[in-house]
Amino acid sequence: MNFELRNVCAFGDSVMKGIVVDEENSPAGGLKYKISNMGFAARCRRQLDIEVENFARFGGVVSHGIKLLGRYVEKIRKADFVLFEYGGNDCDYNWKAIAESPDEEHLPNTPIPQFVSDYSALIDNVKSLGSKPVLLSLPVLEPNRFFNHVTRGINSDNVLRWLGGSVLSIDRWHERYNMEIFRLGAQKRVPVIDITSVFLEKKDFSDYICEDGIHPNEKGHALIEGAILDFVGQYR
Repeated sequence: MNFELRNVCAFGDSVMKGIVVDEENSPAGGLKYKISNMGFAARCRRQLDIEVENFARFGGVVSHGIKLLGRYVEKIRKADFVLFEYGGNDCDYNWKAIAESPDEEHLPNTPIPQFVSDYSALIDNVKSLGSKPVLLSLPVLEPNRFFNHVTRGINSDNVLRWLGGSVLSIDRWHERYNMEIFRLGAQKRVPVIDITSVFLEKKDFSDYICEDGIHPNEKGHALIEGAILDFVGQYR
């Protein structure tokens, strides 16, 4: 199928927004963030010479996407693709609450059943508007860096106890949401651009992840750009 790709609407979280750690201006013992002009959405816009309406937001979860869709109906109708990148914040927890009460039950920002339901609604809504939804899988998480980041200033021993004694359980939980994204793609018959494998193919994918363990750095965004360009190449 060939067509002229002109414009894309993008919804997601800080990864889609192009947020990276500002290494030069981060204070000692903390991290400062910035929006990079080398984020994958900006890179693809320049490389493909298309319009990209990026409605992603820092901290975005899939329920935010549902609210945003209603604001941009006309833009979505005119878009060739509507690109979604959710899950990284949905699977996250209130780590301070966990540190304070490690023996209690704690739920993620978006439990998996709700994540699947909300994401399904996003896909169906875009289809009903006559556009083509495309999902991004999740970039990898570097569990040691992520653990050190989210436990800064709180009781890390309590958090580790709640995790069952291993930071790797964070990575496994993150991957569960990734599996749901691929499953949704298959069930809804919408494309999923695999941006996970381009990191896993590297001998040390941590070189492509920021110090917080979750945001791709600019080298990581270049990997994501490559995966997206490969996908677009199928339609040109």
